[in-house]
Amino acid sequence: MANILIIDDQAWVKDLCREGLAGAGHNVSTTDDIESVVKNILSFNPHIVLLNQYLKHGFLVWDVLQDIKMKHPNLPVLIVTTHDTHLFCPHLSQAEGYLVKSHTAANELRDKIYNLLNQLSVVQEDTEFPSPIMP
Repeated sequence: MANILIIDDQAWVKDLCREGLAGAGHNVSTTDDIESVVKNILSFNPHIVLLNQYLKHGFLVWDVLQDIKMKHPNLPVLIVTTHDTHLFCPHLSQAEGYLVKSHTAANELRDKIYNLLNQLSVVQEDTEFPSPIMP
């Protein structure tokens, strides 16, 4: 399965994502410490990063996204947001997509991760990842 890094400062979001993704067999690591993101990426070796659009301590999500993409250009990043007001922001084009937090977000998240993993598998020995577990 895939290694998924969740960068979010809301415990309920991290817990919800961790439960849903770990339940589907993925290895999940979470952090709200933006300064340790590079360390987490290097030590955890994620296949996908979920990055909260609103970060604490004055960090700008677009700066964090740009830093991740400069150091790991092929690492897919999904922006997780509570509002869809920035969906046309040019910075968002650096990410592989976005997810608006909602009651249906868990299913949409599984679908997006499944699709990204299948795109990655073309590069990684043409192996397919199992389909997501649907409730």
